[in-house]
Amino acid sequence: MKKILLLGSGELGKEFVIAAKRAGQYVIACDRYPNAPAMQVADEAEVFNMLDGKALDNVVDRHKPDIIVPEIEAIRTERLFDYESNGIQVVPSAKAVNYTMNRKAIRDLAAKELGLRTAKYFYAKTLDELKAHSKEIGFPCVVKPLMSSSGHGQSIVNSADELEMAFNAAMEGSRGDVKEIIIEEFIHFDSEFTLLTVTQKNGPTLFCPPIGHVQKGGDYRESWQPFCLPDDELKKAEDMAAKVTAALTGAGIWGVEFFLTKQGEVIFSELSPRPHDTGMVTLGHTLNLNEFELHFRAIMGLPIPAIHLEHAGASAVVLGKEETDDAPAYNMTDAVSEDYTRLRIFGKEHQLVGRRMGVVLCYGDKDDDTTPLRDKAKRLAATVLGTDPYMEK
Repeated sequence: MKKILLLGSGELGKEFVIAAKRAGQYVIACDRYPNAPAMQVADEAEVFNMLDGKALDNVVDRHKPDIIVPEIEAIRTERLFDYESNGIQVVPSAKAVNYTMNRKAIRDLAAKELGLRTAKYFYAKTLDELKAHSKEIGFPCVVKPLMSSSGHGQSIVNSADELEMAFNAAMEGSRGDVKEIIIEEFIHFDSEFTLLTVTQKNGPTLFCPPIGHVQKGGDYRESWQPFCLPDDELKKAEDMAAKVTAALTGAGIWGVEFFLTKQGEVIFSELSPRPHDTGMVTLGHTLNLNEFELHFRAIMGLPIPAIHLEHAGASAVVLGKEETDDAPAYNMTDAVSEDYTRLRIFGKEHQLVGRRMGVVLCYGDKDDDTTPLRDKAKRLAATVLGTDPYMEK
């Protein structure tokens, strides 16, 4: 049995804990607030600010974990190098977490060191710098913090008049100590997709069938699997994902995001060194192993003989309706009244307008058209709290 310290206890962490507990492991779930989703299924819980390096050191010293699994961005990530050097396994590696928690590091690695096709981009620490770079990028453009999550602080800017508002939103939405933003070319894409990539300790890098997704304000609203992609473009995406994950090192699952342009070109977007929110669609039996089970096996060095599609599926988020500390009154009846449907309630006690509170999963035969499944998932998700998955936050 391994002792696993989970840093971040949201809905993705909760599903990872379930996978680990099914295999008899011991998990300590950590977050900045009590009774977070993953804490509800873990063996122990720790509540503290993970940006406080001393507090993080104290928790690691107290529990002496075998494995540390970061699941959020707001962590004093440089401490992970020390833990790794002392024999603790960091997932996927201390290098990977430090690079990918900061858009500057990962974008420079992808574009400048590995030569991957990305959107044109610049960095800015001041509004004047942002204005100067916008003249080189043009409009529309995308402005976002270097460190954030779930679309916080991200804006699409259509004119110079909107730059100051976007700059302020990016600074306010920044996580951690990094007060710098990235301005990038707006890609006129036809669609976006995630390529879940599994790196192993003792085996080849594996790829899940691509997952199509739609984001609003940088936050996932729906996803579906499989996402239809020409074989040559899929091979390009796999090659890019293999290059960047190999450079970052370590074992685990990675959510590698791409744009697909109207001309059919695949462009690298972002990467997360952990289970991806769009990958929650795999909880609906789309694969022989869902993304959390794949992550757990890779971390533990357990064999993954193959990844294959078993069902076509779609997911749609259940969003919070109001700001309240009272537990929401979920209408679960309508969502589960139709066959081939699953509902997952995350267990968040505090509701906010537009906060992800759950997800509806619909699935069918693996050769089914995903469009009806997507429509069904969105329709049923709207019944749970009476909120449209595409509502504004």
